[in-house]
Amino acid sequence: MEATHVPPMGAAVRLTPTGRTATNLLASEWTKIRSVRSTYWTLIAAAATTIGLSAIICAVFVAQYANLTAQDKAGFEPASASLTGGILGQFAIAVLGVLVITGEYASGMIRTTLAAVPRRLTVLAAKVAVFGAFTLAATMTACFIAFFIGQAILSAKDIGVSIADPNALRTVVGTALYLTILGLLSLGLGALLRKTAGAISTVVAILFVLPVLASFLPSSLEAIEKYLPSNAGQVIIGGSGGADTLTPWVGLGVFGLYAVAVLGAAAFTLVHRDA
Repeated sequence: MEATHVPPMGAAVRLTPTGRTATNLLASEWTKIRSVRSTYWTLIAAAATTIGLSAIICAVFVAQYANLTAQDKAGFEPASASLTGGILGQFAIAVLGVLVITGEYASGMIRTTLAAVPRRLTVLAAKVAVFGAFTLAATMTACFIAFFIGQAILSAKDIGVSIADPNALRTVVGTALYLTILGLLSLGLGALLRKTAGAISTVVAILFVLPVLASFLPSSLEAIEKYLPSNAGQVIIGGSGGADTLTPWVGLGVFGLYAVAVLGAAAFTLVHRDA
């Protein structure tokens, strides 16, 4: 008869990332996200800003349409106008990404999580997967709503576009992807810095302060500006871009590389320092 090994009393029981454990870990991360009240308030703020501000911008354009020049009318991009609110809504998404990880460090729950699943990269990967899927679903829904409301407003002057029109679907989907990548970049900064205030301040600096500082660079270095995180990523919202910007998908790809780099640094520090 084969003997059954029983761990000695008091020994730590560690879970290995089997299929069942991985599923339980994903379920655990999902529970953490949806059980925190700030998650819903932050997402509501992001959605309200994306939808509401975009609708206001479209309404203002319609109201001033008769006073616009031919050049203003020709340069107007209906799809981009109906998603412009996403530029402000990104702040709420960034805050949510930070809170997903720094909240655990503040409460000490991260130690319990890592004690249950010692493979720290598995824990981080689960957080990224669950938060990324959750954010993408929420932002995609908000972006489609914003688009259809905006186009309904613009149709009063017959300047609205269909979702099937060239670049319209790209703008809607691209905006949702940009906001999701931003959330993941913010999560990475939260894991890297561990402090909510420090991580949020860093995100704000990247999104709003860095482009302003870059505008003071000498003309010989102006080409660097289009590769800054926010400048590269937001081209997908603004439209087709121009001579001084990257193309929409290339810009989003560059922004994605920034997120990958930050998450990579977060993974390295998570493995090599104490919780």
